[in-house]
Amino acid sequence: MVGNEDGIVGWGLGKASEVTTAISKGVDAAKKNLVKVPVINGTIPHEQIAKFGGANILLKPASSGTGLKAGGAMRAVLESAGINDVLAKSKGSSNPHNLVKATMTALTELRDAYMVAEHRGVSVEKVFKG
Repeated sequence: MVGNEDGIVGWGLGKASEVTTAISKGVDAAKKNLVKVPVINGTIPHEQIAKFGGANILLKPASSGTGLKAGGAMRAVLESAGINDVLAKSKGSSNPHNLVKATMTALTELRDAYMVAEHRGVSVEKVFKG
């Protein structure tokens, strides 16, 4: 897991007979698939549900000061992305590999108002006011 704690995060898996070699391979793999995540005031723009394999996750935005209410592998991904206030729940499988992949899927599907406006070809005000 690599991230700049400012909205960019990536994940990778490295295998080797030695731990240090496996970690460096994992970091190299993570640097090859970085994604930009919309972070607004330390939280996510909207609720998101994602599934990968047997792992189902739910991410909900939280008000400032709530903290990162997530466990295990999801916490590592969200911390690397720079998300400070979020409510998260994992359902189904607790396999860390599938949880990381489901969390990354959920984060890549997040869209903020600027992304929606650009996709529709309208101004941000028109997105909110219709």
